[in-house]
Amino acid sequence: MSVLLGFMVFFPMVAAIISYVAGRASKSARDYFADIVTGIEFGISLFLFFFMLQKGEAIVCNIPEVCGMGLHFVLDGFRALYGSIASFMWFMSTLFSREYFAHYRNRNRYYLFLLLTLGATMGVFLSADFYTTFIFFEIMSFTSYVWVAHDERKESLRAAGTYLGVAVIGGLVMLMGIFLLYSVTGTLMFDELVGSYEYYHMVSSSAIPERKITAAGLCMLFGFGAKAGAFPLHIWLPKAHPVAPAPASALLSGILTKAGMFGILILTAYIFLGNSSWGTLILILGVCTMVVGAVLALFSVDLKRTLACSSVSQIGFILVGVGMSGLLGGENQLAVRGSLLHMVNHSLIKLALFMAAGVVFMNVHRLNLNDIRGFGRKKPLLNYIFLMGALGIGGIPLWNGYVSKTLIHESIVEYLELVEQGSAAGFLSAGVMKGIEWTFLLSGGLTVAYMTKLYVALFIEKNADASVQEQFDALKGKYMNKVSGTVLAVCATLLPIMGFLPNQVMGRIADMGQDFMQVEEFTHSIAWFSGENLKGAAISICAGALIYFLIVRLWLMKKENGIRVYVNRWYSYLDLEDLIYRPILLQFLPFVLGVLCRVMDSLVDTVVVLLRKTIYRDSKLPHELEEGTVFTHMAGCFMNGLRRAGNATVCRKNPKNVDYEHKYALIHQEWSEDSTIIARSLSFGLLLFCVGLIITVVYLLF
Repeated sequence: MSVLLGFMVFFPMVAAIISYVAGRASKSARDYFADIVTGIEFGISLFLFFFMLQKGEAIVCNIPEVCGMGLHFVLDGFRALYGSIASFMWFMSTLFSREYFAHYRNRNRYYLFLLLTLGATMGVFLSADFYTTFIFFEIMSFTSYVWVAHDERKESLRAAGTYLGVAVIGGLVMLMGIFLLYSVTGTLMFDELVGSYEYYHMVSSSAIPERKITAAGLCMLFGFGAKAGAFPLHIWLPKAHPVAPAPASALLSGILTKAGMFGILILTAYIFLGNSSWGTLILILGVCTMVVGAVLALFSVDLKRTLACSSVSQIGFILVGVGMSGLLGGENQLAVRGSLLHMVNHSLIKLALFMAAGVVFMNVHRLNLNDIRGFGRKKPLLNYIFLMGALGIGGIPLWNGYVSKTLIHESIVEYLELVEQGSAAGFLSAGVMKGIEWTFLLSGGLTVAYMTKLYVALFIEKNADASVQEQFDALKGKYMNKVSGTVLAVCATLLPIMGFLPNQVMGRIADMGQDFMQVEEFTHSIAWFSGENLKGAAISICAGALIYFLIVRLWLMKKENGIRVYVNRWYSYLDLEDLIYRPILLQFLPFVLGVLCRVMDSLVDTVVVLLRKTIYRDSKLPHELEEGTVFTHMAGCFMNGLRRAGNATVCRKNPKNVDYEHKYALIHQEWSEDSTIIARSLSFGLLLFCVGLIITVVYLLF
C-alpha cells in the first residue's frame, strides 16, 4: 500500500516522458496511452478511496534523503478523497482533450505537461510535511504554466507571465515561511505541528517564537493564497483561464486552486488550530474574495472569463467556511464540513462548466457572449450539462452546491448566536457578523445572476446574425462526438445525484475529511430542506433574480442597431495587475533599488577614498630606484664602498672608476631579457609540440 502512494506520484511523471516519445511516432497511440495512464491513476485512487472508507487506517510512504530532508507521503480520508477527485477530473479532461485538440498544434507538449502536472498535484495532496508540499507545489506551478501559454498568442504569453510571476513570488515567500517555521519548531511534519502556535504561546517566556510562527504562517498564507486565487492575489485567474485550453482551464480552476486551499487548510487546522485571530483573518480574506470574484463575473462578457471570476468567488465561499472553523473552535463541525464539501462541489461543477465552454469554443472559436449567443439552442445534451453546473454552483436546492453553502451559512448563524450571547471567541461584533451573513447571501445572489446571464445568452436568446444562428442550429448532434458527450454527461449527472442524496453521499464525503481537519465525529442530523435552511437559498435566488433583471438586463446591455447586446462596463483602470502589480514590480522597485544601489556604490567609493586619505594614507617612498632591484642596489652599494676603500689605500696609483650599482643593474636586465626569450621559446616549442601531437592523433584516428 505504501508503494502505491509513491506510484501515484511518480507514475504519471514517467508516463509523461513515454507519451512524448510515443507522440513523435504516432499521435493516436499517444492519445490512447494518455487515456490509459489517467485511467490507471483513477483506478488506483478509487481503490485507495474505498480502502480508506472501510479500514480508515492511514498509509505512510517515506523516501529518505531526497532533496536533503526526504519526501514524506501519507494517505488519510481527506487525501484519499481529493486524490480520487483529482484523478477523476484528469481522466475526464484527458478523454475530452482528444476531440478538443484535434485541430491544435503542440499537442505532444500539452500531453507531456498534462501528465507531469498530474504527478505534481498528487504529490501536493499526498504530502505529509511542508517540505514535500513545497517541492511538488513548485513543480506543479512550472508545469501548469505551459497550459496557459499553449496557444503562444500575445495575450496567452502575457497571461502565462502573470501566472508564473504570481506563482514564483508566492513560492519564494512560502519558502521564507517554511524556513521561519523550521527555525522555531525543528520540524515540518504536519502531525508534529498540531497546535504549535498555541503551544509556544503558552510555554515560551519570550514572544519571539510566537511572532516567528505568526510571520511564518502569514508568509505561507501568501504562497498558498496566490495559488488558490484569494484576493488580492487573484489577478492571474481572470487572465489565465480564458486563454488556456478548456480541459486545462477545468483543471486549473477545479484542482490547482484546491492545492492552494490544501495549504490553507493545513495552516488553519494544524498550526493555528482554534486560533480566533487567524480565523478572523481568513474570514475577512474570504469575504473580500467572494464579493470581488462575483462582481467581476457579473460584469464579464466572456464565457470563460466569467467562469474564471466565478472560481475566485467560490474560493471566497470556501475561505469563509475555513475562517468560521477557526472562529468557532471546538464547535466548528458545520463550518469544516461546509468548507470541505464546497471544495469538492466546486471542483466537480467547474469540470462540467469549463468542458461545456470548451464545446462552445471548439465549434465557434469565440467566447464573447454576443458572438456565441444562441449556440446552445436545439442542443438538449449541452443544455442539460450546462444547466446542471449552473444550478449546482448557484446553490439551488436539490443540487450539490446547496448542501455546502447551507452548511457554511449555518456556521455563520451559529457564530452570530454565540456573539449575541457574549460567549464567542474573537472580536467581531454582532453587527459585523450580520453584515457578513448578508454579504454571503448577496454573493450567492450574484452567482445566480451571472449564471442566469450565461444560460440565457447561450440557450434562450438568438444570435443577432440570423445566418449565424442557422449555422448554430444546423450543428444539432454534430457539435461533439460520443466520447465527449458521455464524459460531459457523466460529470454533469454527478451534481444532482449528490444534491438529491445529501446524507448518503455528501455526508459520507464530509466524514472522510473530519480527521484531517482535527474535528470530532459529527453526530448531529441536519434537516436539509427545513424552512430555515431553504430561507437562505430563497434569499439568494430572489436577490439573483433582482440583480439579473435590474442590472444585467437594464444596465449591462444596450441597443446597437436596434439589437440589444451585452457590454462590459467594468473600468479597465480598475485592473489590479495594470494598476498596482506591474507598475510596482516592473517600474517602481527597479527604479528605487537602482537608485539605492548607485547610492551604496558611491558611498563605498567615498569611504575608501576617505580612509586612504586619513587612516590608511599612502606613505612616500624614501628612495625610488632608477634602475635595477633592491638586491642589485644593495650589492652595488657594497661593492662601490669596497672600491672607494681600495682606491684610497691599495689602488691609489691605479684607481678604478666602475659603478657597480649600474653594472649589476645591467646584468640583471640582461638576465631578465634572456629569461623572457627562453620562456617564449619554450612556450613556442610546446605549442608546436601540441600541434604536432594533435596532427598525429588525427592521423592515427582517420
